[in-house]
Amino acid sequence: MTSRIAKNSDCVVHCSRLAEYRTPFGAQKTGGYVDLYIDVTVPVDQIVLCYAYGLYGLSYNELRMKKCESVPDRWHCRLRMPSEPGLLFYWFCLRSSAEDIERIVDPEYHDLLYRKYDENRTYLYYVACWEGEDGKGKFAFSAPRVGVEEEKYPHAFQITVYEDGFVTPDWMKGAVMYQIFPDRFYRGSDYSFSSMSETGKSRPERIFHEDWNEDVDIEGKPETGYLACDFYGGTLKGIAEKADYLKSLNVEVLYLNPICEARSNHRYDTADYLNVDPILGGKSGYKAFSAVMKENSIRYILDGVFSHTGADSRYFNKYGRYDAPGAYSAFAEGKNSDYSSWYAFYRNENGDVAYDSWWGFPELPNTKEDDLSYRDYILGPDGVITNWIRGGASGVRLDVSDELPDSFLREMRKTVKKASDGDALVLGEVWEEVTTKISYGSYRDFAFGRTHDTVMGYPFRDALLSFLKGDTSARTWSLTMEKYRENLPDQMFYCMMNLISSHDVPRAITMLAGAPDPGTREAQKELHLTKHMKSRGSALMKMAFALQMTYPGCPCTYYGDEIGMDGYRDPFNRRTYPWENESSWQKNILSSYRELSSLRSKYEVLRCGEIKILHAEGDDLIFERTLDEQGRDHFGKVCSGPKKVLCIMNRSDKMKMLVRLDEHALPSSVEHIPEIFAGNGETGCRVIGAEQIGEIVEIHPLSAIICILS
Repeated sequence: MTSRIAKNSDCVVHCSRLAEYRTPFGAQKTGGYVDLYIDVTVPVDQIVLCYAYGLYGLSYNELRMKKCESVPDRWHCRLRMPSEPGLLFYWFCLRSSAEDIERIVDPEYHDLLYRKYDENRTYLYYVACWEGEDGKGKFAFSAPRVGVEEEKYPHAFQITVYEDGFVTPDWMKGAVMYQIFPDRFYRGSDYSFSSMSETGKSRPERIFHEDWNEDVDIEGKPETGYLACDFYGGTLKGIAEKADYLKSLNVEVLYLNPICEARSNHRYDTADYLNVDPILGGKSGYKAFSAVMKENSIRYILDGVFSHTGADSRYFNKYGRYDAPGAYSAFAEGKNSDYSSWYAFYRNENGDVAYDSWWGFPELPNTKEDDLSYRDYILGPDGVITNWIRGGASGVRLDVSDELPDSFLREMRKTVKKASDGDALVLGEVWEEVTTKISYGSYRDFAFGRTHDTVMGYPFRDALLSFLKGDTSARTWSLTMEKYRENLPDQMFYCMMNLISSHDVPRAITMLAGAPDPGTREAQKELHLTKHMKSRGSALMKMAFALQMTYPGCPCTYYGDEIGMDGYRDPFNRRTYPWENESSWQKNILSSYRELSSLRSKYEVLRCGEIKILHAEGDDLIFERTLDEQGRDHFGKVCSGPKKVLCIMNRSDKMKMLVRLDEHALPSSVEHIPEIFAGNGETGCRVIGAEQIGEIVEIHPLSAIICILS
């Protein structure tokens, strides 16, 4: 049933993000208490809080609210949070005589009201509204649907209930991240084409590019077709040799795409979990890389692929390239293999060997994560994860973590924490809103303190690009991001991986200013940015960096985005970094990036300071990051430097934005005058002293100004 808004909507008010209606704010620890209030200025007999909670199954309950003696027309109840992590959905039900309820609702909607004839009462529901300011709700004529298989409409208010004691690593909160696709970053001084191509003797499907600047392969060899098996020779030593460059970008944490031995260039088809790919430098190259990162105080996170392996691996060994029998020959020929139980084999209707594989790709056989020998190999006391962490890694990024069982993920987190004395990170690949992610017929245990520390912020990316492209307004961006802030545990919110590009999506500048995706790889290869696209795209990229660097979480840059590298989907988002071939416009973006990324180290308020959105309308966005009067951040840490930073963004390409700041450094007025974007994004920083408060700050079209309040 389509819910309709009653005319007299302000006679009932609950705003989930305001302390006067819900306290404490946001996600809650298990066993705590939340006070809920609702204002009702019309006569009703009862206000009932309806709620459902759980994770793998939901329990429905009701609680009658009581009138507040101190505040007229206000109703209240205190609700104890469950003792186990999960989701708590709630909404309100107004119950009274038909006359009372019909007085609220327009006559043409009276037939939609739910009537409880045996009680001589009529019901009207007050539910969540995703378009409501400060989490303000709205009327509905039916109760919300919150079950896994239900429509999820009308919407319910949400409280995420997480494990008491959930803590994420402090080094990750607010850190500047950088993602590298190892084969395409830098070759290193010891590069040799002959050494690289030597690996083709065991894997003849490989293609080797002698020219670093040659475009990516999209065809493969005639006898195999495209397999993502073309290589340029980037190495871990090459990354280490660019440590000074990484430091100049103010990088604190690296995320590396897989480095384990594998057949393909992306290495999501793991061949050996305990061996670094020889083409990247092997174990010796890895040790040298790890030492250089430690010397430069740059942490790194490794990519772990545990839902599947490669068919060409020592575990599966479909092609017999490894000495010991693998699971494939064990099933097909009756041989003995230590890995037989890791995979699910069967005979198809023709009697041929078949097996479960990732999304049907035969080169990626699925593993059985519940198999105890597999778990011991990966998560045991001397297993893969412990090996990586003790070898220098500060964490693991879990590929397709929504395809791993929750029990496996819980054991994964325990293993990571034990191997690092609680210091290492578990980062998950989850594309959707993480607290209510559903897969395999259930809400998933992703955001409740038992599996992940944090996840990849694809919702952040979607909201940011949508706003900067002009597809949505600043208000829509604000409502979207405030919803995430409300639902995420603060320990997770402040270390969310806020990306704008990755190896799995088109480059940000292509999304912001490029032509629409033409569909085929052949067509994508021929499309590049025009001069106009570069001009507009560079301005929008600077704005994206400004928002990334000032919004809570960990701003993550995919290698090359800092110079505006373009490209559509894989493999064009995985081209080589053009060392010493950067154009003047790319160097200009790089200069802006360096200035913006330095803000995190200069101003501690940008790491874990509070956020408040001050103005979000049309093309205008203004928000502040603040410390309290004692200079403390959200977690109570005393920070040095300014207590307030403003981010002011003007997405318009036709208007200049004029913002006057009052005595509290808040926007007292926002005006606009015509000015056409002239091809120069002027995003940057400005220090504003007390004597300048009250002046007008000018933000040119497609620009952002970050005001440091000294």
